[in-house]
Order: sequence, then C-alpha cells, then structure tokens
Amino acid sequence: MSSPPIGVVWFKRDLRTHDHLPLEKACAAGPVLPLYVLEPGLWREPDSAQRHWDFIAESLDELSDDLMSLGLPLCVVEGDISNVFSRIIACLGPITLYSHQETGNAWTFARDRRVSAWCRKHRVSWHQCRQQGVVRGLGQRRGWVGQWEALVEAPLASPSPASPPAGWKGLPCLPREQWRWRALGVGREACPGRQPGGRRAGLATWRSFLAGRGERFHRDIGSPERARNAGSRLSPHLAWGTLSLREVVKELRLARSERRGEAEWGRALAALESRLHWHCHFIQKLESQPDLEHQTMHPALKGLREDPHPERLAAWCDGRTGVPLVDAGMVALRETGWLNFRMRAMLVSFATFGLGLPWREPALHLARLFVDYEPGIHYPQVQMQAGLTGTNALRVYNPLKQADERDPQGRFVMRWLPALAGLPEAWRQRPWALPTAERAKLGFVPGRDYPLPVHDFEAESRRWKRIIHDARQTPEARRDSDVLLDRLSSRRGTRHRRRVPPTSPQLSLFSEPDQETS
Repeated sequence: MSSPPIGVVWFKRDLRTHDHLPLEKACAAGPVLPLYVLEPGLWREPDSAQRHWDFIAESLDELSDDLMSLGLPLCVVEGDISNVFSRIIACLGPITLYSHQETGNAWTFARDRRVSAWCRKHRVSWHQCRQQGVVRGLGQRRGWVGQWEALVEAPLASPSPASPPAGWKGLPCLPREQWRWRALGVGREACPGRQPGGRRAGLATWRSFLAGRGERFHRDIGSPERARNAGSRLSPHLAWGTLSLREVVKELRLARSERRGEAEWGRALAALESRLHWHCHFIQKLESQPDLEHQTMHPALKGLREDPHPERLAAWCDGRTGVPLVDAGMVALRETGWLNFRMRAMLVSFATFGLGLPWREPALHLARLFVDYEPGIHYPQVQMQAGLTGTNALRVYNPLKQADERDPQGRFVMRWLPALAGLPEAWRQRPWALPTAERAKLGFVPGRDYPLPVHDFEAESRRWKRIIHDARQTPEARRDSDVLLDRLSSRRGTRHRRRVPPTSPQLSLFSEPDQETS
C-alpha cells in the first residue's frame, strides 16, 4: 500500500498556526512540510520594502516556534516557487499542496497562475482555502455580505500535531541567521518606530485594545495624535496574517455581548466591527478587478493626470511640501510605518488634487512605507481618494481645514516637525503667514527654517475637482459608473440598487464613504 503524498503547507500572508485551515487539513492527512518561500522576484517589485520583510521575519520566528509545538519544522527556502516545488518532489516524492488564497499584487497573481499551471503539469492537487471574506470568480456583489457572515461564523481551524516527512532535512532550508537579517525590498527607509511582528505582539495589541485602549475608538480615531493609542492597531497583523480576521471578529462580538449596556464601548466596538467588514469589501474589489494596481478604475477618468511633476513628487515623498500637516504625516509614516485614516486620505488627496500628481507613483511610495500594506485595500482606496472611481463622492481634503479640526494645537505637527515647535499655536499650521514682527522675535524665517509651499495647492485642488467632476457627467461616464457599481459594490440583499455602499469601512488604509480606520 503506497504512502499518502506529503502535505506541503505554503505560508504566504498567513503567518500563524491558529485558525489555519490549510495546516489543519494537511495535518489530518499525513506527513506535513510547512514551507515559506523567499521569492527574489517579489522583493524586486516597486511596492516592496525592508520594513515589510522585517515584520515578516519576526513573524516567521514565532511561526517556527509555534510549528515546533505541533512537532513540525518551518522550512524557509529561497528561490523561484516552481523550482522549489520541483526540488521538494525530487527529494521527498509526491506532494499535495495546501495554502490560503491570496489577493496580492500583480506579481503574486501571475505567480499563482504559474503555480496552478505547474500543479496541472505535475499532477499535484492544490487545495486553496479562504481566509478573508473574498470570493473567487465573483461576477457581481449581490449576496456577498451573507457569504462574509458565513465565513466569519464558521468554527476556527485547529491544527493537530503531525510529523514531518522523512528526508526533509535534505532540502535547502535556510537557517534563521541567513534569512532573519536579510536586506530585501526596494524601499530601504529605516522604520525605528514600527510595530513588531509576530503573533504574540498581535495578541498583546488586541488584548490591550479590549482592556481599555479602545473605549474611545470611535471618538479619537480621527485625530492623528490620539489615534495611535485609540486605534486597534491590528492592521499589520491582519495584513500579514499573524492574527486571523475570523478570530478577531469572534472575540469582538463576544466583547460586545459582555459589555452590553456600556454605551461608549458599545459604539466603539460596533465601529470597529464595521471596519473589519469593509476590510474584506475592498480586497474583493482588487480580486474582481486585478488591473486596479496599474489602471485607473473608471474608463472616463483615465489619462486626466499625466504630468509627473518630479519636483512636486519629491517634495511630497520627502515631507517638505511646506504644508505642515502633510509633511508631519509623511515624516510620521516614514518613522513608524503607520498613520490613521484621516491622514492617509489627506496625503493621497493632497498629492493628486493639491499637487496634480498621477496616482501611481504616490501609491507605490505609500505602499513601501505602510507596514500594514495590503494591496487589495491599498489600490482601490488610493484611487477613491484620487477621485478616480466614478462611483464615490469627490472628497478633497484641505490640509489647512484638517489641521484646524484634527490638530488644532499643532501637537502632531510639533512632534514630527520640531522646526515648528517654537512657533505660536496660531501659526504652526501656516508658518508662511507668520507676521514679520513675530519672525524677527522668534528668529524664524519661512523658506529658510521650514520650506515655503511648493505650489498653490488650494487653487490646484479646485481645478482638478472641477475637471474630474465634469468628466464624470457625460452619458458614457454614467453608464460606466453603473457597471462598476454592479460589479464592485457590496449589497445586503439580492435586488439591484444603484447606490454607494452603506457607511462602514475597512482597517488598513482609508474607508468608504467617510469613516475612520484603526
């Protein structure tokens, strides 16, 4: 009687053993080889960054320890994925491949198609499981919410101990010291204040939210300063899979039940649950329209912004636009890898409306800075804030208005732009307007001690808002908007309703229509 094929569990954006259905299925079937492949091609992509790998590497450290508690090693291999699988077969014999579905960038989409072709050629069964509320091959969104509920309500997966295949040590598995400190990714900016990777850090963050941090979630998430404490801060752990969406939703619903009658907590937890729902809604958009990473979503709005304005782009990327809230947001993001929703939305809006930049390069720059980079959320949301979906109201964020509302004392600006810390409160957000007498008294010279604005961003914003508004009004553009709504918008029932989805957002980048994220 022949032995069962070796179960190869391919880890990608699911760096945990808890609630890991592919691992559960493989452990129930026979010998298991847990595998993570360090793919050089992926790390040469323009959206990759060292901070991503550092978070992943810390998570792999803990994943390795957790797998050992199940009796399994973690094999980290570097190379092209098809060559890696071929070498495993040559060393161990027939395999069955298990993994979670991934809605990643265009590179991983093409990679998975190559893996699918390789599996057909070598007669390898590939079992892909859902871990997000994303439905493959979905033509339109009627009934999608019900499928999301069914997924999150299903029991959590619980892998059982298993044995590794005999001969696995003959594989070219890298020791920790050879991958832990690797230099990878196009973006190499240091990120000293980023959140640490690993499941234990994710659980500690979640527990501290439920224990007290989260009570003002719904009130403070709009503040660039207070949101760092009041936000859930789960986004990197959901993006790289050290926590599962389902376990978080289940614990959140339990907490809502236990805190019934506590008004503040009730509102805070309800607000977070809605954001977890929209987390998957946006990933579904990229799953249904993969070219959103490279192509403008709405046909009528393609090609409107073509001038790359390299000087403006460089000033925006470097945090020296001369607009304090914009620059402080960029510096904070560079140093910590995280910003709240309002600041992320404002950065994109300022780049595309205020500076007239095409959306693609700002999107890539932000992708490299976000430790919680999730392509399925990132690209649809960048396009929405750039006004290019054609199905959402145009929301152009004026950084001066946002500063007055969200950072009225300039505390966030002072923290990240120390050159402005000595200015009176009234001028911290508008240093270019500092009166002459104040300049002399303070020894502060706009243009010398802090940059002057690189452009008349208010006039530019009005111009682009008018251009995009007009382009959306043609009969052809309206028809295209209807098509996009039918394919990409979530509806609770089965009847078609031409409208923007109800207010509830996601977790990693911005929100739809105008809510905050954690």
